[in-house]
Amino acid sequence: MTIATLSSSYRISIPKSVCDAQGWAAGQEFALIPKGKGVLLMPVPSREELAGIAKGATPAEYRDRNLETP
Repeated sequence: MTIATLSSSYRISIPKSVCDAQGWAAGQEFALIPKGKGVLLMPVPSREELAGIAKGATPAEYRDRNLETP
């Protein structure tokens, strides 16, 4: 287990061993998602990583989407 400390300027440094294990580099962006009393830290994918993942998708049967304009 690795521990990081919140600084007085509200910053947390991610230890190099964690960054190396995850393949993260300086400049990586993260989304912070509140989860109960904690926070989930997720790397934001690049455009290149997202390219093609929705190939063939159609919005016709999305249950949570109302495509009609009110």
